[in-house]
Amino acid sequence: MNLTTLCYIEQNGCYLMMHRTKKSQDVNEGKWIGVGGKFEEDETPEECLLREVKEETGLTLLNYRYRGILTFIAEGWESEYIFLYTATEFEGTLSECREGDLKWIQKDALWGLSLWEGDKIFLRLLLEDAGFFSLKLTYQGDTLTDSKLVLI
Repeated sequence: MNLTTLCYIEQNGCYLMMHRTKKSQDVNEGKWIGVGGKFEEDETPEECLLREVKEETGLTLLNYRYRGILTFIAEGWESEYIFLYTATEFEGTLSECREGDLKWIQKDALWGLSLWEGDKIFLRLLLEDAGFFSLKLTYQGDTLTDSKLVLI
């Protein structure tokens, strides 16, 4: 089981989104997602979050919030626990990312992007400030076949 972080950085009514176009053999290829990545040995979720955001964006998070845990199961890929965060304060200059193209997207324009169907579920929860949650998402290819949500 992979352990990863995922962060949606907020600014001026937008989320910083990454269009995954540059990494080979990427389960997220062609999709728009937040930023984050896999834990390194002995890292806490917060250490992984801060490192991955810095590596992918050049930004240093100053204020972030743990929002939920995602269980991502996709046929042909190793299952993943994703520690989901949002961030509202940061410093630094946005840099180019080797895994995709970064772009600030208005929150009401997210639905026009190529998103995982399950991402639409948790993005709505984030936008509604629904509180902490656990969401299990099961896919066959790009098709969401099952979802289980627990609000905590």
